[in-house]
Amino acid sequence: MKVLMLTREYPPHVYGGAGVHVEHLAREVARHAEVEVRCFGDQDSGPGNPRVRGYRFGDDETVAVDAPARDALRAAVAGIHAVSDPIEADVVHCHTWYTHWGGMLARLGFGLPLVVTVHSLEPRRPWKREQLGGGYDLSTWIERNAIEHADAVIAVSSQDREDVLRLYDVREDRVAVVPNGVDASVYRRAPDPAALAARGVDPAVPYVLFLGRVTRQKGIAHFLRACARLPAGVQVVLCASSPDTPEIEAETARAVEALGRRRRVVWIREMVPREVAIALYSGAAVFCCPSVYEPFGIINLEAMACETPVVATAVGGIRDVVADGETGFLVDPRSSRTDGEPDDPERLAEALAAALARLLRDEELRRGMGHRGRDRAVREFGWDRVAERVLEVYREVAGRSATDGRNER
Repeated sequence: MKVLMLTREYPPHVYGGAGVHVEHLAREVARHAEVEVRCFGDQDSGPGNPRVRGYRFGDDETVAVDAPARDALRAAVAGIHAVSDPIEADVVHCHTWYTHWGGMLARLGFGLPLVVTVHSLEPRRPWKREQLGGGYDLSTWIERNAIEHADAVIAVSSQDREDVLRLYDVREDRVAVVPNGVDASVYRRAPDPAALAARGVDPAVPYVLFLGRVTRQKGIAHFLRACARLPAGVQVVLCASSPDTPEIEAETARAVEALGRRRRVVWIREMVPREVAIALYSGAAVFCCPSVYEPFGIINLEAMACETPVVATAVGGIRDVVADGETGFLVDPRSSRTDGEPDDPERLAEALAAALARLLRDEELRRGMGHRGRDRAVREFGWDRVAERVLEVYREVAGRSATDGRNER
């Protein structure tokens, strides 16, 4: 079988979980099939399996308009370029809405079966309208058309699948659940005090860790609010970059400054290399994931694989990953809002702080949860198992395409 994967992110240009997912999935699928990855960037791996080729995005002069819709238009142009080169594939597999336009063109223009993995859903992120205006309308339209016309949709969690079926016109038998994975041979406990100290973290002081993008989706404000309630002597490490807007970056900076007047706060404002992320996970007393919307939350798996207990909000796919009371604690954000923000932010901050404090004061509990977290990550979320399930989807859609000529919704 020959597989073409389309993705915005691929190493070394990775800023979120989708890029991590495609990197590992492509490697594992390549053990069983010929894989070509076409991404946005300047990558060029040369011959090999997987074969990786990058296409310009972000500086393409063909999109000269200076408007909130610019990135959406650039994504569409990059998608056109990505499928304009000759394609030899039995299946096209798209990741995130950025590549859906290219995937639809490949399906319609060349009759190739289309598989779409849902890493997040635009209607579940309404705050993007504030930032992107018509760009958000365009990305939502592209996503809707790709999902509703795909030969198969892969959701990364059970909640993700429910959201797809609720929001879009898709047949139930066309939506499979295949979770993200973690490479437990890479993500494992590896303390590195020197790496921590090099980034301003005091290895001798217990710390709680947040790692993620500076966006409302990741709940960074709720994390900082919770940390203000922690016992004295606890260090806060914020590894957070790629702000959605200058406004949320400034808002976060003000919150960090205020918190820093009460306790030690280290803000690492970069996407750190993998080995540094592993050192941060390994050195943390507790990892916190306070997302208001999270289709899966691969960062929780990474922390668990490094034997670090997790405190997270009980939203989306996080509930499929973190075993409450066994590998960490889940906190209900109690939200009735369409954007996932909690009805009572102060109550959420108190609940997060209470769960964090419980683990901070009980080393034996932390150790036990850490061991069970790694066991769960290794047992249930290996990339080999993920690839096997994705290959089953490929075979199914390729078989339908060969039988029917063109799959119908």
